[in-house]
Amino acid sequence: MRYGMRTMNHSWARGLVMGVLASFLLNFLPDTAATASAQCGIENTAFKSGEFLSYDLYFNWKFVWVKVGTASMSTVQSNYKGQKAFRSSLITRGNSQLDNVFVMRDTLLCYTGLDLSPLYFRKGAREGERYYVDELWYTYPNNNCHLRMHRIDADGEVHWKDAEYQDCIYDMMSIFLRARNFDADKLKVGENIPMPISDASHLTNSWLKYTGKTTLKMKNNNNKYRCLTFSFIEREDGKNHELIRFYITDDKNHMPVRLDLFLSFGSAKCYLSGYKGLRNPMESAVK
Repeated sequence: MRYGMRTMNHSWARGLVMGVLASFLLNFLPDTAATASAQCGIENTAFKSGEFLSYDLYFNWKFVWVKVGTASMSTVQSNYKGQKAFRSSLITRGNSQLDNVFVMRDTLLCYTGLDLSPLYFRKGAREGERYYVDELWYTYPNNNCHLRMHRIDADGEVHWKDAEYQDCIYDMMSIFLRARNFDADKLKVGENIPMPISDASHLTNSWLKYTGKTTLKMKNNNNKYRCLTFSFIEREDGKNHELIRFYITDDKNHMPVRLDLFLSFGSAKCYLSGYKGLRNPMESAVK
C-alpha cells in the first residue's frame, strides 16, 4: 500500500532525535490477523513493568564532544480506559551549557495494550523558543486504524484532524516499545523496513536499514556491548536523509546503548548511563 504521506520537516526530525533515547524503531510491520487490535499487537518478550533506562547526551561543539543533557525512560503496567496497559514516559532535559544555545525540554507519554498495540500518545516539547503539544488517540473500527489527532502550535493555534488507514500506524513511542520484540536472525544486512509513524499532522515517509553487528565501548564509562546496528532514514525533497544511527544490545532485551544523531545544526551522540528492572539477563555485555 502507498500511504498518503508527506515527509516531516527537519524541525520535527530534530524533536524526534532528541526524544528517541529509550527504545528503538526496529520491528517488522505485523502480519495480517483477524482483527485490527490483534493485527497491531505483538508478543512482548523484551521488557517488563518497572524498567528504567537513563542516557547522557553529547554535542559536537567546535570539534569537542561536550555533555549537554540527559534523558530517562520508565515503563510500568497501568490502566487505560478500563483495560490493562503499559504506560511509558520519556523525559529529555538539556543542561545549562545547552540552554545557552538551544533550550530542550521534551516530555513524551504513551499508553499501549499489553500486546503493545497503540492506544494514546502525547508529546509536550519546548525546543528553542517554541513550545507545542501533539496528541494521538487510536481506535480500530472495521479492522482499520483510526487516528484522532490534536496539535497546539507554538503560537497557540489549535488543530484537530482525523485519519483512517488499513494498516497499523504508530507514534514515536509505541513503535520504540514494539520494536524491541523482533527476531534479529531474520534480518539481512542492507535490508530496509518501512516504518509508518505519525505525529499530530501527518505520516512520515521513512524506513529502517539494518547495517550489521559490532562491539561498542561507551564514552561515559568503560562498558562494552555486542550490538546490532540500524539507520533510521527519511526521504525529503527527493533525497534520503539518515537521521539516526543507533546500536542496541544483541540479546533478548534489545536495549539501546548508543545513538548517533545527524541534526540540521550539528551532530550529537547519546550513551546509556544506567538501567534497572530489565526483563532478561544482560548477555551482550563484554567483560
